[in-house]
Amino acid sequence: MSAEKAPLPFGYTFMAGAIAGVSEILVMYPLDVVKTRVQLQTGKAAAGADTYNGMLDCFSKIIKNEGFSRLYRGITAPILMEAPKRATKFAANDKWGKFYRDLFGATQMTQGLSVLTGASAGATESFVVVPFELVKIRLQDKASAGRYNGMIDVVMKTVKNEGILAMYNGLESTLWRHILWNAGYFGCIFQVRQLMPKAETKQAQMTNDIIAGSVGGTIGTLLNTPMDVVKSRIQNTIKVAGQTPKYNWAWPAVATVAKEEGAAALYKGFIPKVLRLGPGGGILLVVYTGVMDFFRDMRDAKTAGL
Repeated sequence: MSAEKAPLPFGYTFMAGAIAGVSEILVMYPLDVVKTRVQLQTGKAAAGADTYNGMLDCFSKIIKNEGFSRLYRGITAPILMEAPKRATKFAANDKWGKFYRDLFGATQMTQGLSVLTGASAGATESFVVVPFELVKIRLQDKASAGRYNGMIDVVMKTVKNEGILAMYNGLESTLWRHILWNAGYFGCIFQVRQLMPKAETKQAQMTNDIIAGSVGGTIGTLLNTPMDVVKSRIQNTIKVAGQTPKYNWAWPAVATVAKEEGAAALYKGFIPKVLRLGPGGGILLVVYTGVMDFFRDMRDAKTAGL
């Protein structure tokens, strides 16, 4: 991602993004389950065994009532999704960055180009992830235990009952979610790297990447959580012919949640989400940068005839 390093072929960028994505999801997935559970909970009040009063209450109730393994329910879809998702994110970011530098005649990235590039990469990424996200959301819902028997069952029942296009329910809200997160993430990475001392060692580079990626992940989460809330609800809604879903389009759904539950409801699940995607953003950047450096070392050794 650095302009000072010789570029690698697209395939290496794709592979590095895939490895980074799977590494992040294995570490952070339970927080994603908790985030989704809290977001799917409607209404202002929460009491009783089947409702959650925040992140820690959700964690404890899932473990107590459903078992620890429930925190990893639905992980197959994200694991299958993370490789193409993160690979697409970083590969598209590199490609869009080159496109915009050529378009505007810029020799290096700027803050504005980083934001524009990140937003474009997020939009590209969205088309890859929507079906996987829909499967994940429906499996993470508490009610799914009696409704679906795993990932394949979700796909089969969704297609059978709602049509093949139902696998892309929530595409619009997913576009907004990923555009906002990636714009904030890559824009912040650029700015934080500019502000930090130049790394002279691998350890210093890792520290810089942890800080830049964590800041970027946090800002991206602040920007996109309202869209994530409505996306979860849109994708968890089973469409019935002749009926207009309560949560259908992104911005009207935002207005509905704010009106019925208050503006704060648009940030339901924010704490587990930011705890995942703040440090998770750092993990992504560190692993991605490390794998890309490994590929560069391999290329340079081969070129040198070693």
